[in-house]
Amino acid sequence: MPALWIAHVHVTDADAYGRYAKLAGPAIAAHGGAFVARGGRYVTLEGKDRARHVVAQFPSVEAAEACYHSPEYQEALGHARGASERDLIIVETTE
Repeated sequence: MPALWIAHVHVTDADAYGRYAKLAGPAIAAHGGAFVARGGRYVTLEGKDRARHVVAQFPSVEAAEACYHSPEYQEALGHARGASERDLIIVETTE
């Protein structure tokens, strides 16, 4: 069953976060992930507002989780830590 990786992000250091994004994209693609939304317009109806939202679709929850724990993504994530406040979830889709 496909899964969505959903991130809500407040960037505090644009340069460092840019390094994260440059490395994260290829790591996500290498694990079968494809971006559905990356930035773009949004409306916050409830909860904490974060200015950046990213949704990637993966073949499964397991593939998305494997991506997160992969050495390539962890290298990218090292640039995001301290450069952002993030919430990240993986949710299985119904399709």
